[in-house]
Amino acid sequence: MQQTVLVTGATGFLGSHLVKELLEKGYKVIILKRSFSDTNRINAVLPQLTVYDLDKCEIEQPFRDFAKINAVVHTATVYGRNQERVSEVVAGNTVFPLGLLQAAVDFQSDVFINTDTSVDKSLNFYALSKKQFREWGERFALLGKICFVNIELEQMFGPGDDDSKFPTYVITQCLGNAPLLETTPGEQKRDFIYIDDVVSAYLLLLEKATQQEMLFQEYDLGSGKAIAMREYVDLVKSMTGANTELKFGARAYRENEIMFSQANLTALSNLGWMPSYTLEEGLKPTIAWYAQEKIRK
Repeated sequence: MQQTVLVTGATGFLGSHLVKELLEKGYKVIILKRSFSDTNRINAVLPQLTVYDLDKCEIEQPFRDFAKINAVVHTATVYGRNQERVSEVVAGNTVFPLGLLQAAVDFQSDVFINTDTSVDKSLNFYALSKKQFREWGERFALLGKICFVNIELEQMFGPGDDDSKFPTYVITQCLGNAPLLETTPGEQKRDFIYIDDVVSAYLLLLEKATQQEMLFQEYDLGSGKAIAMREYVDLVKSMTGANTELKFGARAYRENEIMFSQANLTALSNLGWMPSYTLEEGLKPTIAWYAQEKIRK
């Protein structure tokens, strides 16, 4: 029987890659977006999706219209990078998904997969709001209401992401041969994971979640290897052949900067998942995609 999956954030980077793969695998896919959302990333598959505009319907409407929504995959997020007020960040990352989780429980969905951050809640309001929703999800699961899968996602990258994120920003600056790239000292270590590996893990968890004994499940998702930010910058510069001058230490670290973040892949490997791409293998198609975008523009 065909499974029905509701996805939030489908017009975003992760969500757009995910809905395409879900369709490819034969799932019936419903998306929640806003009427003014930019659908450029998913225009090619939009006719295959069932679309609801959140600003024009109640959050329960998709659940009423379908006999059974088997799973909800929540990828939408508000980073707070566009001068959003704290209340807007909390509304997007805590209040909205909590309403969606309640609807999934009320209409007896089997599983809710949540996209969390590996960043500690002390760093900023974004991380705090994400962790608050994670706690609500855990409580619902422990009360036996739904299977709640929490994914602590490391630093993903790949074709089609936006320039506000560090991995993409470095690539586009180097491809543009920017005269100067100023960064922090770059000693903080991050775990970079290619988008295709991220999507494959989500699909596996969608398949396996309800087969596990625990209703609350938590997984780290990354490559399992952390490198210094300055190593990442040096690698991108080398792979793009840029002449850009790198000025490490020109910018200060953020307050409460996390100096080391790396996924523990034990839980995912126990399900049979391991990443397929090294950092260099993921960067090759990513850089090629942005190079083509530069030509098109």
